[in-house]
Amino acid sequence: MRHSDTVVWQLYILQTARGMLYTGITHDVTRRIQQHQGGTGAKALRGKGPLLLRFSCVAGDRASASRLEYQVKQLTHQQKVQLVESQPTSIENWLKQNG
Repeated sequence: MRHSDTVVWQLYILQTARGMLYTGITHDVTRRIQQHQGGTGAKALRGKGPLLLRFSCVAGDRASASRLEYQVKQLTHQQKVQLVESQPTSIENWLKQNG
C-alpha cells in the first residue's frame, strides 16, 4: 500500500492450523502471506499452514510499525485473541486500553 510515493507499513496477525498467532509487519500483506505460505517467509511459520489472516491495519512508517509489532508481540495469547476478535479501528487506542 502506498500513499503518494511513501511506503505505508501494515501490521498483520496470522493464525496457524494449530491456533498459534503470528505477528509481523510489511508494506504488502498479500505478498508477505504468499511468502509465508510458500515457506520463504518467517522460519516460525514453516510447515505450520494453512495460514489464515486474522487481522491487519495500517501502521504508518517503518519505525511506527516496528513499535506496534513489538507492543503486540508482548501481549499474551489471550490478549491477541481479544485483539483479533475485536478488530479495532485504532490499534493504538486498543493497546492503551488492553495492553
